[in-house]
Amino acid sequence: MRTTAVISSAAAPVLLIGGWTLAQARQPAVFDPLHNTISDLAAHGAADRGIMTAALAGLGLAHLITAAGLTEAALPGRILLGIGGVGTALVAVFPQPGDGGSSSAHMLAATTAFICLAVWPLAGRGATTWLRLPVATAAGVGLLALTGCFAVTLATGGPIGLTERIAAGAQAIWPFLVVQSVRRWGRS
Repeated sequence: MRTTAVISSAAAPVLLIGGWTLAQARQPAVFDPLHNTISDLAAHGAADRGIMTAALAGLGLAHLITAAGLTEAALPGRILLGIGGVGTALVAVFPQPGDGGSSSAHMLAATTAFICLAVWPLAGRGATTWLRLPVATAAGVGLLALTGCFAVTLATGGPIGLTERIAAGAQAIWPFLVVQSVRRWGRS
């Protein structure tokens, strides 16, 4: 494992959670993090939208660097993690219009990122402690379930912001946990 993966995997949850926390604090009082999405924080018209835009771009880059440096993970999983990173960066490149409408490029990038970041543990299984079959399978199933809950909430209404933050937060934290596992236990 490359040292860059240690740094980038630690940066990912800090960028995402720190980004949405800071960006939320800059929004008007009517902003509701339970119902407004992370994308709303970077949408055209959002107060200080550059905060969340930079956080999403940084998060995407962090996932790409982690994918390149986490050599203990199987290549298909690393590719999916990298594609998830590109999708996340493209979410920043293609913001929502901010008028209640939707950008198809944004939706495609976000959907790609969420799916790839949810399934990479299944494809990245290897011989290392947290990459073994039972743990990686549980992580993949869990991340897919959280992503599915977000998709259902997005389609039916409800606390969209909350379900998105839970799913995205878990997806940002999982690579960090894998990297820390590899650092602590190595191959066993």
